[in-house]
Amino acid sequence: MINNKREIKYIYVFGGVLSGLGKGIVASSLGYLLKSKGYKVTIQKLDPYLNVDPGTMNPYQHGEVFVLDDGSETDLDLGHYERFIDVNLSSKNTTSSGRVYWDVLERERRGDYLGETIQVIPHITDEIKKKILSANPRKKYDVVITEVGGTVGDIEGQPFYEAIRQLILEQGKNNSLVIHTTLLPYINAAAEIKTKPTQHSVMRLREIGIEPDILVCRTENDAHLTDKLKVKLGLFCNVEQSHVFESPDVETIYEIPLVLYKQNFDKIISKELKLKGGKRHSNIALLNKFINNYKNPKHDITIAICGKYNGLQDAYKSILEALIHAGVHNNTKINLKWIDTEKLESNKNINNSFHNVDGIIIPGGFGYRGIEGKILSSKYARENKIPFLGICLGLQCAVIDFARNVCNLKNANSTEFNNRTKNPVIDIMHTQKSVKIKGASMRLGSYPCDLTSQTKARSAYKKFKVNERHRHRYEVNNKFKKQLEKNGLVVSGVNKDLDLVEIIELKNHPWFVGVQFHPELKSRILNPHPLFNDFIASTVTFKKK
Repeated sequence: MINNKREIKYIYVFGGVLSGLGKGIVASSLGYLLKSKGYKVTIQKLDPYLNVDPGTMNPYQHGEVFVLDDGSETDLDLGHYERFIDVNLSSKNTTSSGRVYWDVLERERRGDYLGETIQVIPHITDEIKKKILSANPRKKYDVVITEVGGTVGDIEGQPFYEAIRQLILEQGKNNSLVIHTTLLPYINAAAEIKTKPTQHSVMRLREIGIEPDILVCRTENDAHLTDKLKVKLGLFCNVEQSHVFESPDVETIYEIPLVLYKQNFDKIISKELKLKGGKRHSNIALLNKFINNYKNPKHDITIAICGKYNGLQDAYKSILEALIHAGVHNNTKINLKWIDTEKLESNKNINNSFHNVDGIIIPGGFGYRGIEGKILSSKYARENKIPFLGICLGLQCAVIDFARNVCNLKNANSTEFNNRTKNPVIDIMHTQKSVKIKGASMRLGSYPCDLTSQTKARSAYKKFKVNERHRHRYEVNNKFKKQLEKNGLVVSGVNKDLDLVEIIELKNHPWFVGVQFHPELKSRILNPHPLFNDFIASTVTFKKK
């Protein structure tokens, strides 16, 4: 039975100086360490942008859209949270300024405020407080970690800081703790680390009325945080010297929990919050083993990522992390080769593009740009018996290639790219035909998939029914299903409720699998996704041959 009388602890993670310092990784690492000690932990993200969610945002601006089981389209930091603390989060773990204003204005239109003048304070700040507290339904978690996007001083973030200032006062100092992440730049000309940017960002935070309890300082290369610098930062930022921590550049983000653990990060935070009942860490040894295997692999393979957002790898963040998890599990170093599929279309010698490639992935995406290059990539993997994993759009490209070049269906295509094609082997889902708005309107979230016996999918999952996360509008056209199967395409996974193709495979191929869902979204540090794990294992075997 849940003890609703116990005091819930709230940890707030802010960032200063500039973006990209790793607030999300610090929050995730702390979550990992506290969970390892036996505490029940959840994490949420507050984003100051006015978009209701990132679902319609350009990947070049925002990175990938991470999808949760309940269909929420979220910031990629939610992916880090799930991977580190190994939980399935929900819409309660994410919000934006857009969502906050949307909800307040909807209530105003309904008359819920009885004619009050709606203001940022108290109505917007009260709504933010409500959403922060809603991340812990029925008070089932011991600790709630809240990361605030952007940097201290950003005008759009001010309502979030004010709401949190109020919450800290209401919750009591013993139940709240503020972590401020910041940059300690190293100036080569002066040959020293500069603390002034950190001092200024802390000053901005204190002007808002929030005192940092913990400083996490990002350092570069070999310019490390010294005891002398800790004393200086503690003195001028009004933080205890022992509460100043370093987050250095590391080979992989999964080292950060260990780096912070060695500095007694979680121990000091537990002491400050008077957390009781913690046990000896259960997952530190496992993470150490993970890092050791990562740095000392037995095998070496090259995987081609065939996409169109190669200029920003965050667009495929979850795929890259899933590859790391599977690579470590298979004692394999994974080298990535980025294939610009738009350029591939005009490449007269495709063999050069895939030279020394041991496996091919076509990730999800939208739009016609580069699509013929993706179809060519699938064709190359099929004809040359190279292990292949097609994700969402990747499955659709594999089906188009098979229809055109094996089934001889001339000009077979998706209606997304050619709505007049005579052979629409990929077509818009029936439930999507009447959809007019773009935001949160796709087939989103977790849906069941039944697996066929004696298939690679069944062998990888080792079960007959799975649930995977989706984000799509188009699907394999069932009118062509029999013809595709007659020519050797194997439908190894289906959603029986809607009669949808979820997984396809090829006979007489080392490993060729396409999935309509996004398996990368459910891969975890110590529990790699079965499909990625099997794909990497098959790729290692393929290279040995």
